Amino acid sequence: MPSILQDLRTRFDRALVSAFGDEFAGTDPLVVAASNPKFGDYQANVAMSLAKPLKQKPRDIAAKIVEHLEVGDLCEEPEIAGPGFINLRLDRAFLEAQLQAIQTDDRLGVEPASPQRVVIDFSSPNIAKEMHVGHLRSTIIGDSIARSLEFLGHDVLRLNHVGDWGTQFGMLITYLEEVYPQALADPDSVEMGDLVAFYKQAKKRFDADEEFQKASRQAVVELQTGDDRRLKAWKLLCDRSRREFQDIYDWLDIDLTERGESFYNSMLPDVISELDEKGLLEENEGAKCVFLDGFTNKEGNPLPLIVQKSDGGYNYATTDLAALRYRVREDKADRVIYVVDMGQSTHLAQVFQVAAKAGWLPEQIEAVHVQFGLVLDDKGKKFKTRSGETVRLRDLLEEAVDRARKDLEQRLEADDRTESPEFIDRVAKVVGISAVKYADLSQNRTSNYSFSYDKMLDLKGNTAPYLLYAYARVRSIERKGNVDRDDLRSGKVILEAEEELTLSKHILSFSDVVREVESELMPNRLCNYLYELSQKYNQFYDRCPVLTSEEPERTSRLVLCDLSARTLKLGLSLLGIEVLERM
Repeated sequence: MPSILQDLRTRFDRALVSAFGDEFAGTDPLVVAASNPKFGDYQANVAMSLAKPLKQKPRDIAAKIVEHLEVGDLCEEPEIAGPGFINLRLDRAFLEAQLQAIQTDDRLGVEPASPQRVVIDFSSPNIAKEMHVGHLRSTIIGDSIARSLEFLGHDVLRLNHVGDWGTQFGMLITYLEEVYPQALADPDSVEMGDLVAFYKQAKKRFDADEEFQKASRQAVVELQTGDDRRLKAWKLLCDRSRREFQDIYDWLDIDLTERGESFYNSMLPDVISELDEKGLLEENEGAKCVFLDGFTNKEGNPLPLIVQKSDGGYNYATTDLAALRYRVREDKADRVIYVVDMGQSTHLAQVFQVAAKAGWLPEQIEAVHVQFGLVLDDKGKKFKTRSGETVRLRDLLEEAVDRARKDLEQRLEADDRTESPEFIDRVAKVVGISAVKYADLSQNRTSNYSFSYDKMLDLKGNTAPYLLYAYARVRSIERKGNVDRDDLRSGKVILEAEEELTLSKHILSFSDVVREVESELMPNRLCNYLYELSQKYNQFYDRCPVLTSEEPERTSRLVLCDLSARTLKLGLSLLGIEVLERM
């Protein structure tokens, strides 16, 4: 069934055409959820925007719209307020019917979208380096967006554009051949942490030793030309890193298709050739560049995007252009989403512009940079270890789970409860990982946020534990009342108390929020919705007796409890968060 907001917008569109003619078809009716319940549930502000083109008073326009507006089956009589606001209050019988309709719907009334082919580029760690806190945001924001789009029926390709090519591999291979050749023969002979240490030592040597530089560059040339020995060493390093990455992805329940920089290596000459054929290439100090509109350097001169260096080598821009071209031509993407930090905004804007100029990014294909801020400590500085190193993602997750376990054990002791080690391990892992994910996703992704274990594991406030507890609370009520959930699918809904109405309206707005995530790519909208749902459910439960009520009120309220829990579970699943039946 269409969402209430979509339905109202459609009806306003028809009313506008009936009132003012076909030329007003498709006019945005500016229907939004009311900010204050005293004004109703929804508000249309279109009358003010039409005052100038119609040369009429907004209240007169509003009156004419209401005259042609057919919403009697949804709302009480519309009200015109202030300069021309049209206020709408949903009808009680309509709400009851809508809740009855979604009781047997596993999608809770969310209709599938018109499917698109969507490519999402996220996570993207570098081979021979450990995943750190900087990879956290890209990984979980990208996964959450992918889950929401998949739920709506889009064909999503989740791509992990790993850094698996370039000078660093010639440098590392050359160093390992000299100091630890066994690592290039047996990937199990070296720990990931040791490999990272070797990389740092190799970089130090590369910067200081000219002969080592030459040998490293020669190794890169041999790797790029397909030398068997170099390729074998490179593959072993990649395989060792992949296993480490997969451990992290398993912890986070992340599914990705790897397609690293090396995948596009053979396509780079064609990228240069096509840019040249289209007359876009210019030579600047020996390098091949594309000059861009709207980009200038500090001196105010046009800023080029270098696509081939003066020594004939390629760079990130060349690879990114090849990747975008492939995603549109071969992957047949309708929408390409890059979940990359804010620091890459200029680079991606340049890549998008060059791709558009080259005809690789037609107007009907949307390329979006989903940018995000930094993870900070409680002092507002970059989140690092005491020694100043970037925090390893593995360490961060393990500590979150350990803290969740300690907190759980303390609560069990205080409540004099005994649980199995398996129960404790599972709850600790779900709560710890969920807390980390939710703490990030609940922020506006364009802002920096401060990382705090204490805040994210708090059972109060806008946290994962609070939402998980709200879900578990509903299920405990059902267990206590020996309630069969299947029986509730046919239970009759009767809305009388104000808290019941408030909760019902919020449940029925779930579809609108999922659509917002689809269009705006902001998972925090879903987090805020779920937090408000938990609050409204708790207010309902505290003021409306459930198990002790008489029939038919008891069944009706149990249906509201069940729908609340199912909405929480579905919403959290779109954030990549698993629920717990007991905590």
